[in-house]
Amino acid sequence: MSEQSTNYDDVKQYRLDPEREQELLNCAGECVFIWANKSGHPIGVITAYVPVDGKIWMTATKERVRIKAIARDGRSSCVMTSKGTHMGGGKTVTYKGHTVIHDDPKIKHWFYELLAKGMGQRKDDGNEFSKNLRPEMFVRFLDTPERIVLEFTPEMSIPFDGDKMAQGTAAAYAQFAAEDEANK
Repeated sequence: MSEQSTNYDDVKQYRLDPEREQELLNCAGECVFIWANKSGHPIGVITAYVPVDGKIWMTATKERVRIKAIARDGRSSCVMTSKGTHMGGGKTVTYKGHTVIHDDPKIKHWFYELLAKGMGQRKDDGNEFSKNLRPEMFVRFLDTPERIVLEFTPEMSIPFDGDKMAQGTAAAYAQFAAEDEANK
C-alpha cells in the first residue's frame, strides 16, 4: 500500500477531471465569492452565478461592501461545491482570478435574462421562490439603477474529487478497520 493511500497529506492525485469540473461549474448555481477588505482580510458571501465562456457572472447592488472592495482591488476567488447537485457531494473547485464591475445597461439586461432563465430551471429544488418564479418578473426585480454585474475571470483552479479520494484510500480504510477489530 502506498504512502498516499494511507494519509491525506498530498491530495493532488485526487483532482477533479476537467470535464467534471465543467459539469460542476454548470450545475452548482451558487458559489462563495471572496474578496479582500480594506485591511486585507479575505471575506466572502454565497451568491448565484451564471458561467459563460469561461467566466463567472454575478450581480449585486452598488452599496454592497464587496463592490467597493472590488473597485479598489479586483483580485478575488470563487468556490463551488457539488453538494446538493446531481453530482452528489465531495467535488469542489476553487478559482483564483480577477473581477470587473459592469454598469452598462446592455450587459446588465443580458445577465439578468441569463440568471432568470437559470433560476427558472430550478423549479424542483424545493424552494418556494424557485417553484413560483416567472423569469420576466425576476428580471423586473433585478433591473434597478443600483444594481451592477460582476464578471469574474478565473486564472488558476484547485479542483478536488472526493470520490477519487474515497476510491484511492478504500484499501487503507479496510486495513485500518481490520487492525482495529483485531486489537479489540
